[in-house]
Amino acid sequence: MRLGQKAMEALQAEVTGCLQPGDELVVACPVALGGTSRIAKQEREKLSERFSAGFVCDCMLLQQEYGFSKKDHEGRDMSNLHLEEKAEGSSIWQMAVQAGASALYAMGEGGFLSALWKVAEASQVGLTVDFRKVPVRQETIEVCEIFDLNPYKLCSHGSVLIGICGGEALVQELHNAGYEAAVIGQTNAGNDRLLYSGGNARYLERPAEDELYKVCKKQKK
Repeated sequence: MRLGQKAMEALQAEVTGCLQPGDELVVACPVALGGTSRIAKQEREKLSERFSAGFVCDCMLLQQEYGFSKKDHEGRDMSNLHLEEKAEGSSIWQMAVQAGASALYAMGEGGFLSALWKVAEASQVGLTVDFRKVPVRQETIEVCEIFDLNPYKLCSHGSVLIGICGGEALVQELHNAGYEAAVIGQTNAGNDRLLYSGGNARYLERPAEDELYKVCKKQKK
């Protein structure tokens, strides 16, 4: 089902630029950083039953330590900045723009899969993505296993999705600057949006509720 004109215009306003067929898709900074950090802060006692105090502390600081703002806002109070403002002022954003990125999107609620769908839908392109190439921290995997969460649907503040021709060069530049990044797929002129994991493939679906709400709901019970 296609979006209506107003819904499409609102969606396109969220994305900087527009993906082009043949662009490579780059994820800069591991996904689910924001959600992992928030869960660790909310569920510190439960996590401490399974993990060391040092590990739990690392989880709490994931977004700060591995997100796009880690080098750009040291010592600054970012509480009053909007997500988009923080992303657009970051080194990652600037490097991507200078490298000729077609589209940029600061991930947030709904996580990586939500960001992927929004950017593809706003640009009206097809795509193929290899889940195995999406950067994700081991801390996130451990936390998600405890709470039975999908890390690819977990709040991903701190990560940026980029569409660019020649993504490997940008990834190398990001690595040199101290950021984790990877080319995770490519766009095409078709309609299919396929996600691969090993030999299995499935279609990209519309964004679902952020996995973070599952933890919040359990807290209220």
